[in-house]
Amino acid sequence: MSARIIQKKLFSLPSFICAIRRLPAVQPVCSLSTSVQDITKDTGSPHHNSTLSNEEATTAAALQQVTTSYSKNGYALDVTERTVLGRPVYLDAQSTTPVDPRVLDAMLPFYISQYGNPHSRTHAYGWATEEAVEKARASVAALVGANPKEIIFTSGATESNNAAIKGVANFYKERKRHIITTQTEHKCVLDSCRHLQQNGFEVTYLPVNKEGLVNLEDLKNAIRPDTVLVSIMMVNNEIGVIQPIEEIGKICREHKVFFHTDAAQAVGKIPVDVEKMHIDLMSISGHKIYGPKGIGALYVRRKPRVRLEPIINGGGQERGLRSGTLPAPLVVGMGAASEVCMEEMERDYKHVSKLSERLISQIQSSIPHVVLNGSPVHRYPGNVNFSFAYVEGESLLMALKKVAVSSGSACTSASLEPSYVLRALGVDDDMAHTSIRFGLGRFTTEKEVDFTVELAKRHVARLREMSPLWEMVQEGIDLKSIQWTQEH
Repeated sequence: MSARIIQKKLFSLPSFICAIRRLPAVQPVCSLSTSVQDITKDTGSPHHNSTLSNEEATTAAALQQVTTSYSKNGYALDVTERTVLGRPVYLDAQSTTPVDPRVLDAMLPFYISQYGNPHSRTHAYGWATEEAVEKARASVAALVGANPKEIIFTSGATESNNAAIKGVANFYKERKRHIITTQTEHKCVLDSCRHLQQNGFEVTYLPVNKEGLVNLEDLKNAIRPDTVLVSIMMVNNEIGVIQPIEEIGKICREHKVFFHTDAAQAVGKIPVDVEKMHIDLMSISGHKIYGPKGIGALYVRRKPRVRLEPIINGGGQERGLRSGTLPAPLVVGMGAASEVCMEEMERDYKHVSKLSERLISQIQSSIPHVVLNGSPVHRYPGNVNFSFAYVEGESLLMALKKVAVSSGSACTSASLEPSYVLRALGVDDDMAHTSIRFGLGRFTTEKEVDFTVELAKRHVARLREMSPLWEMVQEGIDLKSIQWTQEH
């Protein structure tokens, strides 16, 4: 099979997926003059129309093979609802998002035909790929109001967080050795701070109130003459709380302290402007914005300049701050995802808000003793974290096997310990153990939300019937008044 035929087969698949999901497709680099529907409309066979070229027939056969593969595995393509029947409903958008078909369309040429190394300066392959990389860099910068030269590509938000925190701390360690963060940060931020503590730095972990918000007076009081960095997450990954980033940025700027924010859960979902928010460093993740996994970015302010000691050494790529050959297809994908986010952000936010209101109102009205964790006002609506009293969270997760949800951060959900984020809010361990996070996104539908609510109602009631604590509550016994004894 020729390379040209292979290219045409591959480049037609994203457009086919777009048709299923009812999304406008980006014009593919290679396209067929005859549509898939035209090819198969008479008998469903790609070979029925005798006027088809060999390439068109091969492509149609590939598409038919995709649908056949789904059928053989017990799945079926549901064009109306944009879902693959037989698979769990996906409500875990905080852990990752599917690649938008428009993003995939933009990426594919850089796997097949435009495969040059973007750092090769001696031939057209390298020049073309470098141009695409810089276009993607400009797209990411435009999404957050930055200069393209301030965007450094990384492997993801975890690397960006490590590079920002360790990089600033190590560069200025001779003069300043104090860092401020919060107790509810992502684990990679907390672990980076603990690593620095082991190397002689001092770290202040600010508490949050019961809604998950940091007290600005606590922040002001924590800043010292030797404070080098404040790192506070923009949107919390477990409870969706939005911190007052602009106010925090002003405080840091007034005290001449660098301000870093982990914005992996915010960029592309809510408006972000690094200038208006006085942000000096910001971490971004590709797969949280319907882009590919394995790519992220770090915004590093140029004026006033922020200096970093790189954590990866080598060829000096990315202005010497992050060595290593850039994965051009992933970079292009992140750029395309940023462009789509700029176009879709307002619509996405309205869509997710509507679904969030539907989910919250139905859960709270139909299931008693349910608590919404985090601020009900200062939050991203696509992140809904509930605690279901008198139900073990792990049991509920297993019962909800037809819905992909999480008990917290995907990076720590393997742990049986109650969420440290909920503990920081003052949530009791028993309630923290019962928490479930529902993540709504661009492709979530109302029917999926309704299905999830009905499933939750049924299984919460079933699990509570098995709980002696629930029986005591039904009898009017105050569990907090009971003095529990332990036999030895």
